[in-house]
Parts: sequence; structure tokens; C-alpha cells
Amino acid sequence: MEVYLDNSATTRTFPEAAGLMQRIMTEEYGNPSSLHRVGLSAEHIVKEAKEIIARTLRVEPGEILFTSGGTESNNMAIIGSALARKRAGNHIITTAIEHPSVLRVMEHLKQEGFSVTIIPPDQTGHIHAEGVLAALTPETILVSCMLVNNEVGTVQPVREIAGGVHRFNPEIRVHTDAVQAYGKIPVLPRELGVDLMSVSAHKLHGPKGVGFLYIKKGTLIRPIIYGGGQQGDLRSGTENVPGIAGMGEAVRLTFADFAGDTEKMKRLKEQLIAGASAMPEVISLSGEAPHIVSLSFAGVRAEVLLHALEDSGIYVSSGSACSSNKKKKGSAVLSAMQLPGELLDTVLRFSLSADNTEEEIRYTVETLEKLVPMLRRYRRG
Repeated sequence: MEVYLDNSATTRTFPEAAGLMQRIMTEEYGNPSSLHRVGLSAEHIVKEAKEIIARTLRVEPGEILFTSGGTESNNMAIIGSALARKRAGNHIITTAIEHPSVLRVMEHLKQEGFSVTIIPPDQTGHIHAEGVLAALTPETILVSCMLVNNEVGTVQPVREIAGGVHRFNPEIRVHTDAVQAYGKIPVLPRELGVDLMSVSAHKLHGPKGVGFLYIKKGTLIRPIIYGGGQQGDLRSGTENVPGIAGMGEAVRLTFADFAGDTEKMKRLKEQLIAGASAMPEVISLSGEAPHIVSLSFAGVRAEVLLHALEDSGIYVSSGSACSSNKKKKGSAVLSAMQLPGELLDTVLRFSLSADNTEEEIRYTVETLEKLVPMLRRYRRG
């Protein structure tokens, strides 16, 4: 049996989305900037995908900007906001549990003269709004806090943070990385009160290499890619029409039975946590998101258990898959949560989709029950 439980790294593209992309690449191949019929057809495809996405968010289609994915969306939101508002101040606030595509950008901006405050989480992986709000200064121009953490699945109080920030100063921009949230929990930018929101298609059964950035109407950001002036001069470059269409189709299918699929993932998550936690020295670090299970198996190196599970046809992750394996270090998220040192290298992430089944979860638990005691015999020390 093959059990894919690494859906937070990437998901299997819906066949309908893949089929649509193939048809567009071979039959509707025009450049949306071209003025002839073939170009206008491509422009219509892009517009239709934008409308599908906007309906799920209850925003205007014009507030959706297509990108190459979550990393570019995060870079554009943060760098673009910082450059647009640098005359108003140079202070930015973020958290210690952000994705590398946020934290590495913050390091870049520090080198460019910006001041960055990084708010730590508590030991459960949650950011407290009061900690963020206490860090606000007259120089603050941007606050960036993810909605769902990609490693442990904690849901952050973005709505409370955004409300407090805008009460302090309505001109401060609030950005949220919703890559692990959109399609998994209800995400409505207006209710959250955010100005900018990042999403990636391949986390919700769409293609890799495409995503979008929600930009609230009236929010000014500077482009970071220059060229032909596509997408209102904000993101130059010919639009990835097949990818955008595939993302639109994936979004449509994801939200066709959003409540039912979410409830199914919750049941599978509870089943996995209950089964694994019944084993000795297994601790759940899992947050509230319905699709992410984070488990510590004391006495077993995560990488060793990962490959042992792989040999049994079960695919999981030892943290975020969005950084080069050659450069991979210990989890910054787990370190920020102050997980005891002896447990830092014992955590695996099991991430679900609505494609998973109860039978797969039973098989996973049974396999863990066999592998973990065996591997603990080789415990160091």
C-alpha cells in the first residue's frame, strides 16, 4: 500500500486541472496581451480563474494578482510594502515561526536598513496578539504573521492582530501567509482585516509554479519584477495561462464540498493522533488546522523513521519541505517553541488531504507500532 501523507509539501494535481492545462497549452495557447482573437481567448481564461478565486474569498477580482507561488507572493507583499512605505518608517514586525520565504526576506530588508522585530511563539506554537501589538512603534510600516503554521498546524490570531494594528495606525500594512490555510480553513481577507495575503496552488491540488497575492483595494506596493507592465504594472511577465487556469479549476474543486472535505480531514487527523499517542513516549505537537499532524517519537531520529516509513510505502516529512535538503538545519519553528533539545530531532509531520482514507491511517498507525519500538533499540546513549 502507498500512503501519501506529505500534502503540506505538495498535493497531487486534480486530474481535471491537469487536463484543462493540457488543453490550454495545445489549443488555447495565445498570449493574453495579444490583441487578436487567440490572445483575447487567453485573457478570458485568466479572467475566469481570477473570478473563481475572488468568489471563494468574497473579494473583487481586481484584488487578485497572479504570481509563481507562495514564495514570490510573500516576497512581493513584504518587499513591495517596505519599499512603498519607507518614507513613513522603517520598522517591520514578524514572527519566529514564519516560512523561510518570509524570514529570509526580513534578513534582506535588515541589510537594506530596515528594523525588524521577531515575535516568539509560546510553547504550543501560538503567537499572542498582545505581544505583536506591544511591539508597534510610530515607525512601524508592516506586520506579517502567517495564518496556519506549516510545520505544526497552529492557527494564529491574525484577525485580532490586524484589528489591533489598524487601531494603532490604519496605514500600517498587515500581511498574512495563507499558503497552509486557504482551502483548509475558512479564509476571508475582509473578515481577517488583512491588506495582503499569499497563496500557492500546489498546496490545494493545483499545479506547481503558480499562486496569487491578494492585495486589498487601495493598498500601494512597489513591484519587484519589471518588464512589459502586465497585471497593472505590478508583476511584469507573460501570465502563466495554463497554470492560472489549473489553479482556478483546483480552487473550484476544492470548494465544491469544502465543509465535507474539511470534516473528513479532521476525522483522519483525530484517528492518527489517537492511534500514535497511545504508544509510549509519543507526543502530539499538532495545532488546530485540520490537515497537519506533528508527532514527536522520543528516542528515534526523525530522518531514520521517515525512511523506515518510506520503505513501508508511507510518505511523510520531517518539517518544511520548502528549503534545500543540502542546507537543511534543525527546525526553527520547533526551536522557537522551546521544544527540549533531545526531542528536536524526533518530530515528523503527517499532512493530510481529502484523498486520504481511514484504511491508510490504520495502516500508518500499525506500521508505526512496529517500527518505533524496533528503532528505539538503537537509541543513542
